[in-house]
Amino acid sequence: MKKNQLESLIREHHEAAYYWALQLCKHQPDSAQDVLQMTYLKILENKARYKEQSSFKTWLFSVIRFTAFDHLKTQRKFQALETVQLTTEIDSFAETPNLRPILDQLPERQKQVLLLAFYHDMTLAAIAEVLDISIGSVRTHYSRGKEALKQHLKPIRS
Repeated sequence: MKKNQLESLIREHHEAAYYWALQLCKHQPDSAQDVLQMTYLKILENKARYKEQSSFKTWLFSVIRFTAFDHLKTQRKFQALETVQLTTEIDSFAETPNLRPILDQLPERQKQVLLLAFYHDMTLAAIAEVLDISIGSVRTHYSRGKEALKQHLKPIRS
């Protein structure tokens, strides 16, 4: 892929990429910007190569995830990426303003899957690739996460 095509794709997905980095860095803007900058450098220096085996967004989110893992590990802010508390400005993808505290109560994997599905509009197959887990596991976490949200939202809707 030509460099100008790559740069165009990066620009197209920059906003979503930034929010994913921000979520992985527990809403620490400085860390998220560092992670995104390191990700873009990896890509532009050909240290991470897009081989067109998946969508560009899916591939980009995977690179961001691994870069965030390395960055957070180096800074010793977190023991592992799996324990990062993913949070987001939920209001933009859900009508219920109280959804953020509810999502924070879910197990991490369910929360990650739901964020990628609803906030970042990814397919379950793309989520499996980003999180490096099987599609079956993604389906399980997706189903359980949605069911948990329904249970938490019942008192709100009554």
